[in-house]
Amino acid sequence: MKVLPFKIPKPENVTLYLQHYKGESFYEKLHQHKEIQISVVLKGEGTFIIGDCVGTFKEQDIFVLGENLPHVFKRDASCVKETEMVTLFFAKNAFGELFFSLPEFENFKKFFEKSDLGYKVLSNKTELSNLMSGIGLLPKYNQFISFLEILRLISESEKQKLSSLINLKKYAGDEGKRMSDIFQYTMNNFQKEVSLQDVADIANMTPNAFCRYFKQRTNKTFVNFLIDIRIGNACKLLAKKNDLSITEISYKSGFNNLANFNRKFKAIKGITPSDYRKKH
Repeated sequence: MKVLPFKIPKPENVTLYLQHYKGESFYEKLHQHKEIQISVVLKGEGTFIIGDCVGTFKEQDIFVLGENLPHVFKRDASCVKETEMVTLFFAKNAFGELFFSLPEFENFKKFFEKSDLGYKVLSNKTELSNLMSGIGLLPKYNQFISFLEILRLISESEKQKLSSLINLKKYAGDEGKRMSDIFQYTMNNFQKEVSLQDVADIANMTPNAFCRYFKQRTNKTFVNFLIDIRIGNACKLLAKKNDLSITEISYKSGFNNLANFNRKFKAIKGITPSDYRKKH
């Protein structure tokens, strides 16, 4: 199966398709699909890449991803809990081209706004999690009613935009596999030294050609992408109850210089690692 694009394996004549991931990991390859995706994390934590946004996820996080938005969720190997996520897929035109243009659904415009860039839902999370967890147990008609209620709640919720890509694109199969291999290698090895030559070899390019290629497709340099993943890992460690010092956390996140870690962390998060730990 080609990594990108990814076809949701739903039966024919199904407008709403639910997947319940449960186990040691999610589908951990960069992929995109034509369906809009609503996902709630019930258990586990880890790192996500959505468009050009790199971040972390945890229990009770809820995401909305638009059509053909490249994304991947990778479980944190240090998390002792199994991973569990409920995801609802649907196409906007599955109910008719003008269905969501009906005046009764005027409020739903807020659901679809910015969905092409992806966003995290910040409020009404308990009610949404309960609806998403139970929707698979309902008859088809009641599933549709719950689906409309989910859209209403998300429309009325506070949201955090994720990706900043302006021109999203569909990846061809070979290019998708190349990008997935690059992302996967980086997410698996960010705690070590990662050189441009390493990732350029994976892409079968020279370092200079790879830098141009990566920047054109992700809207950021590879070095900044790597730093984002490392800072995301540091945030997870800082927010946990543990005995790790700031220095230990910096090394576990791939930084070999504490001063550089502090400088990069404050540049991205706006506060020092110590202040971040106190805040969380």
